[in-house]
Amino acid sequence: MNDERAGTAALWNTVDDLWHRLEAGQPVHGREGLLLRMLKLSEEVGEVAEAVIGATGQNPRKGVTHTWQDVEAELCDVALTALVALRTLTPDTREVFERHLERVAARSSKRPD
Repeated sequence: MNDERAGTAALWNTVDDLWHRLEAGQPVHGREGLLLRMLKLSEEVGEVAEAVIGATGQNPRKGVTHTWQDVEAELCDVALTALVALRTLTPDTREVFERHLERVAARSSKRPD
């Protein structure tokens, strides 16, 4: 297996493992649990905003509190949280995401530069 395929397989295995662990420890189930999993995305996006503000020193009271590497890590958390949320909706996470990615790629390739 080449490195790219191994990395892709590792990503989807990790998403599935995270989902299983979260499901096993989830105190709220059903529709409410699903909605809470989706809301986790907002929390993670807020952490990106906090890191950007901290990396740019935009809060005069706090100054520079984060690095751009912190922003990168928070963006990765957003991506993983979104994939786990998608896994919560469907066990066909990889296929759903890859179909969507193909549509986005096709649509973006038709746009004028």
